[in-house]
Amino acid sequence: MKYVFGPVPSRRLGKSLGIDPIPLKTCNWNCVYCQLGRTVPLTLERGEVVPRHELLAEVEQVLAAQHPGEVDWLTFVGSGEPTLHAGLGWMIRQVKRITDLPVAVITNGSLLHLPEVRDELSAADAILPTLDAGNARLFKQINRAAPRLTYDRHVEGLYIFRRMYSGRLWIELMLIRGMNDTEEALQELALVLKMIKPDQVQITLPLRPPAEAWVRPADRTGLQRAKEILGKVVPVVIPESSQAQAARIGDLADTILSVVTRHPMQEEELFLLLSRWSCEEVHAAIRELAAAYKIQAVEQSRHIFWSAAKAHYPRKTNHDQAPER
Repeated sequence: MKYVFGPVPSRRLGKSLGIDPIPLKTCNWNCVYCQLGRTVPLTLERGEVVPRHELLAEVEQVLAAQHPGEVDWLTFVGSGEPTLHAGLGWMIRQVKRITDLPVAVITNGSLLHLPEVRDELSAADAILPTLDAGNARLFKQINRAAPRLTYDRHVEGLYIFRRMYSGRLWIELMLIRGMNDTEEALQELALVLKMIKPDQVQITLPLRPPAEAWVRPADRTGLQRAKEILGKVVPVVIPESSQAQAARIGDLADTILSVVTRHPMQEEELFLLLSRWSCEEVHAAIRELAAAYKIQAVEQSRHIFWSAAKAHYPRKTNHDQAPER
């Protein structure tokens, strides 16, 4: 499968069947915490980056192989930013014609200032845009957006979209130790969230290999601080983990590559996800992919994750450190 992967266990969406309309790594942000590595280079133009009809055919094939209850959501989530596909709105509407399952889009929200993007995303049942900062300086340090995608434009897009969108708007906040988990940063973010009025804020932590080696997840104190401060203006959710099984369709090695390209995983996680195959089959396929330089082992917090070989991660040095605030 080129464009459909999983279902994978999602802390936010349960058993999520991923639909990826974007090649690795096509994005207009270069977030310090991105599990897909650095964005090289940044991309601004929207286009027909993958064939929409091929993608839809894959969705139909995978859905036909699923049993009831095996998928909770169909999720457009790119190996980068999905709204950079000019046909995203068409694909969302076509998918909703072939299934009653709810459709979500995980996006950085950077293009919501464009009326055509707001119209396209309005067809989905849930939109999960990113808001990691309550001011322009911190936004620049964390999200490192393309120059014309300013913080004010980002917040304006979220604000306008909220006023016209009738579905669920769940803001995603990646909480980073020493950056956006401080009292000052969270108070500023609370003011912005109070203006936007999302249905909830979903707090996540950078637990998978980040684009920058110095990134660390907020500790318990920072997480509790975020819940208390942000919870005064909007419901705060810390999503639970979920279990899922990938459909046994096609080649196992291709299935593994498809998953870890979008969602780096530890080997134990892959065994659970791919339980329709034996552990010996999964282990052999991982070694085959590694030997062919199609996947790479990346360390994070003393754990080894498998990711796509094409993903750009930094080499750790003694000089790796967070930017000064």
